[in-house]
Amino acid sequence: MIPVSAGDGRLLAYLLAALLLICLGAAIGVWQAERHYRPLLDGAGSDLASCRSARGNLEALASEQGLKLGALVLAGNERQARAEQALKDADAGARANFEAANRLQQEYTGGDQCAAASSIIDKELGL
Repeated sequence: MIPVSAGDGRLLAYLLAALLLICLGAAIGVWQAERHYRPLLDGAGSDLASCRSARGNLEALASEQGLKLGALVLAGNERQARAEQALKDADAGARANFEAANRLQQEYTGGDQCAAASSIIDKELGL
């Protein structure tokens, strides 16, 4: 065993007291930091939860919007195809009527194509 003098015991007591004060200061610092930051952390956690919820809602809405947009594009393509087919059908029907009108006009003018054209132009111009 090592002999301890009275001066060494006093130094040891100071060291223990200093260590105790350091530990006490650290504990009080942790307690103060917890008191200060806990409300901020709780608020940030709440904000994080609401942001995640909003992000989920926005993802669902964006997905739904994408589906609807795809459906609109398909419907537009369908309408365009139907319109093109109707235009072709109308053109075919009009061609037959136009040829019949030309024959009637040529019969009316005696078969002369120039006279038929001249008659049609005069009617259009109101002469």
